[in-house]
Amino acid sequence: MTTVTDHDAYIAAAPEPFRPSLERLRAILARTLPEAEEIVAYDMPGFRIGDAVVASYAAFSKQCGLYVRSAAISEHADEIAAAGLRATKTGITFTPRRPVPDDLVGRLARASRSDAGA
Repeated sequence: MTTVTDHDAYIAAAPEPFRPSLERLRAILARTLPEAEEIVAYDMPGFRIGDAVVASYAAFSKQCGLYVRSAAISEHADEIAAAGLRATKTGITFTPRRPVPDDLVGRLARASRSDAGA
């Protein structure tokens, strides 16, 4: 994908099969983090509160990712595993066939916001 400067352009440039998942993540994160500013950082759309990026998302060639602060991943590790998803220190990878459940996205975003001190 090319470098983009806003969420709409990022989603439009993503592989077509991933666009609905990215739109869903954006909506959930915006609803959960109403005080956050939409940004693009590290070539990924994200949500910033103050100086802290509390959530981001991305599309790759075969999967998508949801990125939050590491404490949020640790706090919800059992739920992530129970959903059959793979997590790294700061992210969860998923596909449209196996998305991150909406309620888990919200919990991760709230935990990330709390960890950031926002």
